[in-house]
Amino acid sequence: MAADPDPVTRAELGGLLQVGGRVALQARFGARLRFGTAGLRGPLGAGPNRMNRLTVRAAAAALAVYLKPASTVIVGYDGRTNSEVFSWDVARVLRAAGHRALRFSKLGPTPLLAFAVLHFEADAGVMITASHNPRQDNGMKVYLGDGAQLVAPTDIEIEALMATALEAVIGAAPGARLDPVPLAPFSEVESLGSEVAEAYVMGALSRVRLTAAPDARARLRIVHTAMHGVGTELAVELLRKAGFTDVHSVAAQADPDPAFPTVAFPNPEEPGALDLAIALARSVDADLVLANDPDADRLAVGVPDGQVEGGWRMLRGDEVGWLLAEHLNPPSVATTVVSSSLLRAMAADRGWSYSETLTGFKWLARTGAAFAYEEALGYAVCDLVRDKDGLTAALVFADLAASASPLDRLAAIEDRYGRHQTAQINVRDDIVGLMRRARRTAPASLAGIPVFRVADLEHGDGSLPPSDVVIVELGTESRPIGRVVIRPSGTEPKANIYLEAIEPGLKLESLRGAVEKWLELSGAVIEALI
Repeated sequence: MAADPDPVTRAELGGLLQVGGRVALQARFGARLRFGTAGLRGPLGAGPNRMNRLTVRAAAAALAVYLKPASTVIVGYDGRTNSEVFSWDVARVLRAAGHRALRFSKLGPTPLLAFAVLHFEADAGVMITASHNPRQDNGMKVYLGDGAQLVAPTDIEIEALMATALEAVIGAAPGARLDPVPLAPFSEVESLGSEVAEAYVMGALSRVRLTAAPDARARLRIVHTAMHGVGTELAVELLRKAGFTDVHSVAAQADPDPAFPTVAFPNPEEPGALDLAIALARSVDADLVLANDPDADRLAVGVPDGQVEGGWRMLRGDEVGWLLAEHLNPPSVATTVVSSSLLRAMAADRGWSYSETLTGFKWLARTGAAFAYEEALGYAVCDLVRDKDGLTAALVFADLAASASPLDRLAAIEDRYGRHQTAQINVRDDIVGLMRRARRTAPASLAGIPVFRVADLEHGDGSLPPSDVVIVELGTESRPIGRVVIRPSGTEPKANIYLEAIEPGLKLESLRGAVEKWLELSGAVIEALI
């Protein structure tokens, strides 16, 4: 409490001490936030296991020590609670440590920060965001000079420096109110303005090759939602400058709002999250729904489909990935171990170079592939940034939709490579026990299909670094027809089980039932996304 610069979190701790809130204190002090799949992320609150000003300052101090002297660091922030305050803390700590700190003067999307790191040839970048996490969360993504997010061992080294910074502050604090980390004056932090967004738009338009005729682009009626995030301004500007002038924003979700009042979770994958966008699409007779998550690095797509209830269908992340790959026809592609295996089949058929990585764009960005995607709605369609970018992905998908029916294209892909059905089971309790059961006994078969390969990546497997992941492949090596991947989430307190069934040899529901039986999930808290 003595070290905490924020009166709100100091009061939070004071209240817990007053009522003897041992369980709540243990949750806040029993662990420290760590860098996961996409940076440092967690609930707002007091203590080293929460996102707060002391945690953020310690992280900034750790980065300041890690970087070479007099480095240049770009700092951005989104519209979540405390994002602006945290961005000032990061920039002032870095400047006080002798680095050059350039901070965006207003909130903006994560892809803009990732672009700025490359644009200014900076040594690092920090984006204050919790992406699509629940409204009570915040976080920070850290980029190095190559424009990509941290990977091991750099993240581990910075975590250790962060722990040292916190311990030094707490050790010095008892009985005294002190400023835990040196801060430069606000005036010493340099400001970045609209010129960066202008350069981003120009760069995107120069790198993305549009194939649809100009009149087809003008006719395409698009509904866009930013889901109370920061994507509206850049998404609409990019689309309109590319000739997609008939764009309708979901007014109730267009402006940043950290309360996310119209959605239960600000994640476009969640059921119901895009109800307002689809309702608007029906009312204006739209051809396409494009949805960005709150920091605009992801893209969800909806298309009209008379065969489904309500007349609109949200495409799965894998489906969008296949369509973008086919449309771009790139020389090289990459995806992750939890994404569909169909991209591998497409690459073999079309002569593309193919790479497969662990989950997260911090790995995909380092493959050098011309196109990369992950099933969780992340896509890199050009080399403007070395991370997923929901804005340029929206532009390319709009071009695709203006050229031909996405559903017709999808049907043609499945006719050629087989129908790959995918689903995800989210387990929110006994995550350690689940991973133990996954490793305990490898099944000889699932849903009557033989298992031909089990890969436990705990110690790596030669091509992939160590990770808490178990992969089970079904069928035969020459004809795989199913896959199960089990891993703890890197962004939320849950485990994810990814299922893939290739019809007609295997039905998704059969595989799901077999997996639930094998992993003893009958009593678990399960959320299934089919």
